[in-house]
Amino acid sequence: MGLHFLPTDLLFLGTLMLGLVYCRNVARDPLARARWAKVLRSVGGGVASLVLALHVTVAVLDSVRVQSENEAPLTLLDHLLTPLRTGVETTYSAPFSTHAYARENLESAPGTWVRDYPRLQFGGRHLVHPEEEAAGDIARRSLRGAAIGLASLGLLTLIINLVRRRPPGRAWRQWFEPAWRWHWFALGILCLGVGIVGNLAGGWHVLGTDKVGQDVLYLSLKSVRTGLVLAVLASLITLPIAVVLGILAGYLQGWVDDVIQYLYTTLSSIPGVLLIAAAALSLDLFLSREVGALHSLALRADLRLLALCAVLGLTGWTSLCRLLRAETMKLRTVEFIASAQALGSSPGTLLRRHLLPNLMPLVIITTVLDFSSLVLAEAVLTYIDIGVDPSTESWGNMINGARLELAREPVIWWSLAAALGGMFGLVLAANIFADTVRDAFDPRLDPAARGTHGLA
Repeated sequence: MGLHFLPTDLLFLGTLMLGLVYCRNVARDPLARARWAKVLRSVGGGVASLVLALHVTVAVLDSVRVQSENEAPLTLLDHLLTPLRTGVETTYSAPFSTHAYARENLESAPGTWVRDYPRLQFGGRHLVHPEEEAAGDIARRSLRGAAIGLASLGLLTLIINLVRRRPPGRAWRQWFEPAWRWHWFALGILCLGVGIVGNLAGGWHVLGTDKVGQDVLYLSLKSVRTGLVLAVLASLITLPIAVVLGILAGYLQGWVDDVIQYLYTTLSSIPGVLLIAAAALSLDLFLSREVGALHSLALRADLRLLALCAVLGLTGWTSLCRLLRAETMKLRTVEFIASAQALGSSPGTLLRRHLLPNLMPLVIITTVLDFSSLVLAEAVLTYIDIGVDPSTESWGNMINGARLELAREPVIWWSLAAALGGMFGLVLAANIFADTVRDAFDPRLDPAARGTHGLA
């Protein structure tokens, strides 16, 4: 037994490590610490950060794979969701159903066949009389899950107080503190929701099953990693290109500025969908030629996801580069830049110690604002068959597969609803978090910070 990582796993976990290093640097910088404290103390920013932290936790668990002997590697999330992963039915079943969604020919007696809804193999299989016992069992499991959620909330409260070195008597008083009241309320709702859904999922298909009988809740949770990996890795590729070219174009000007302007103007004039489609087709051709060198279908799908991240990153740096160029041209005329030049600062030192720190708020704001658009891009591109591999669990593949389901009678709605709900929760949290970051980091929106911009 050992750990196994795909290329996107290593890149995603490495990016999170860089984020932890940035958090350590923020803790040492009073100005940055005050700005991020303002984000987390706000109701929207604090609640959104909790939701995003839950998504990141799911993605991390789905990025660490454990490989046993003679078995395919499974992620930690797969091991935690073993009942959902192994509870595969034959075909569709509705949420909290004990029978399949379509009639089949069943043998009621030797030689006698009837057409009826067959009993599910896993959903509600612990019930002897499902019609009579289903409602009571769901209620009992919900209450038990709520109790587990409340116990987890109490444990988290004690751990947080121990970390913050608060007296045990104040462990529950912070629930009523005005600055943190809604934060604890949101944390309580999350703990209750996870506890209830987790306890129900042990005996029911909470969100039903898809065409091949897979649990839709399991597919929705597995899709979290795909959305986050795509957004994080694409941003990781975009940032260095946009920052370097934008600062160089704004500071050096002349022929350097002309060349960089030509690059992003030309790239912006080409439809991004065409570039992504060309890259996807080229990658498929490469994989078909080198299929013998690939160890598994999972590696093939992961390479396609990595290529999609690269294409989105290489085509998405133009807007940030244009903003950084304009901001650099404005900053290079400020007095503190002229003072640094008069004191003999080299261009490299000037860019690294004076211009870049003053441009970081703009970089952070733009990156967080573009995060949600990258999550949505995966669903749109997969819907038109130039996104991730069909074998990859993603919200885009779930929406793509739900197209034909909506034409059935009766309508099979739960796969589409689960994909849209999961994507809506992540994008909404990212947008709210982006708004609070913009309010905290933009000096034009913070009266206390006016007059200090350019002196960071």
